[in-house]
Amino acid sequence: MTMTTVRSVGPAGSLTSRVAAGVLAVGVALTVAAPAGAAAPAAVPAKPYGTVTAQSGLNLRAYPSTDSSVKGTLAYRAQVGLVCKVRAQNIAGNDVWYLVRDSRKVWVPARYVVPTGTVNYCKDVLR
Repeated sequence: MTMTTVRSVGPAGSLTSRVAAGVLAVGVALTVAAPAGAAAPAAVPAKPYGTVTAQSGLNLRAYPSTDSSVKGTLAYRAQVGLVCKVRAQNIAGNDVWYLVRDSRKVWVPARYVVPTGTVNYCKDVLR
């Protein structure tokens, strides 16, 4: 049997010695830190939520129609909570619109939003 002395750095940074019989064991701890000055990732909303895919951003509408007034905008890749969906004006082959989880009751076309989680129809949610 071969005896080997292994030197390693302990939890407090102190140098310790251990004797291992027949096998050399090596432990490595990796710590990954964000670079200084890096912005913390934005919090993900509760499911269901959607991610904006329109590179120019997306208008928030008062009703599920492009004839409706614009109440705000969402940036590309913005994540927004979704309440429910309805079938309304067709936008590039997609007639689904999402009611956004917002105090203003605003809508976005599903054509430019990728949902995460199950989004139920409003008739099943808003009774």
